[in-house]
Amino acid sequence: MLALTAADPTAHRRGSTSPMLEHRPVMLTEALAGLAPRSGGIYVDGTFGRGGHSAAILDAIGDDGVLHALDRDPLATQTAWTRFGTRPNFRIHRRNFSELAVLGEELGLVGRVDGLLLDLGVSSPQFDDAERGFSFSNDGPLDMRMDPDSGESAAQWLARAKADEIADVLWTYGEERASRRIARRLVEARVETPIERTGQLAELIARAAPGPRQKIHPATRSFQAIRIFINGELDALTAALEASVSLLAPGGRLAVISFHSLEDRMVKRFIRESGVTRRESPFQHRFDPSPQMAAETTSHFRAVSRDFPSEAECDSNYRARSAVLRVAERLA
Repeated sequence: MLALTAADPTAHRRGSTSPMLEHRPVMLTEALAGLAPRSGGIYVDGTFGRGGHSAAILDAIGDDGVLHALDRDPLATQTAWTRFGTRPNFRIHRRNFSELAVLGEELGLVGRVDGLLLDLGVSSPQFDDAERGFSFSNDGPLDMRMDPDSGESAAQWLARAKADEIADVLWTYGEERASRRIARRLVEARVETPIERTGQLAELIARAAPGPRQKIHPATRSFQAIRIFINGELDALTAALEASVSLLAPGGRLAVISFHSLEDRMVKRFIRESGVTRRESPFQHRFDPSPQMAAETTSHFRAVSRDFPSEAECDSNYRARSAVLRVAERLA
C-alpha cells in the first residue's frame, strides 16, 4: 500500500486530510508500466489508500477515461473526495475489494475493464496512526480493523478466542513457530487483565517467545497474522482475483502488489491456474491442487511480468522492501 512522509508530524492522525502530505505509492513506475493505462480506458483501483496510484492512473487516462476506486476505510474515501471529488471521470466506492464482482454487476462493468490494480496490505497512514492499532511502535487501542465501523476488533477477538484458535491464526497467517506458546500465554494473561493495547500485546508476545536476538521484533509475525485474520484479507484477495476474470476485457491488465509470501503465492497460482471449472475453489489457504485438479484448469491469463522495488526505492522507503508486483493480461 501507500507510503508517505508528512511536513506536519501530526498530519497522519485520524481525521486529517492535510494537503501537506507527500504521497509515495509503492512501485508506482513499475505498476503503471504493467497496467499500461490508455486514454479513454476504464480502470479500477481496488485499494485507493491515499490515492497515489489513482492520481497517476487519472493522469494517464485523461478526461475521456474513467477510474473507479474502492476502499473500506472511511478516511480513505474522505481523502478521495478531497483530492478527486471534482473530477467527473472519478468514482470512489466505500467497498471492500472482495465486493468487486457485485460492484461490477451493479455498474455494468463486466467484460469492460481495461485494468485492475490491487495494492495489498495496510497503508502507511493506517499503520502510522496509533489509534488504529496496527503497529506496536506506538502504543494504542488494539483495533486492527481496516474498516473501524465494521466487524470485530483484535481486542474483542482475543478476549473470546480459544488458545487453539489463536495458535492456528498465528501459524497460518504469520508462520509463527512459537504460536502455541504465545497463544497459551495470551489466554492466561487475559484472565487477570484484558488485552486491549498494542504495547501490552507486544510485551506479552515478547515474553512468551524469548530467544536469540532477531532482526525483527518478536511480535511482528503475530501482529501481521492477527491483522490478516481480523480483516479477512486472504479471503478478500481470493474474491477479487476471481472477480478479475469476469471484469477484465480481453487484453485488460491485472496488476497486484503484495507484501507477504502468502499473498504472492495466491496471485502467482491464480495467474497460472485461473479459470478452474471445478466447484471447489483452488484459492484457499492450502495452495497445492492435485494433478487431477490442475488438468481441469483453463487459463484466462498470461503472465506479463514480475517486478521488485528498486534499491533506491527501498533506501528511501523501507516499507517497500518486501513488495512484489505481478502483472497478467486477460486472454480473449
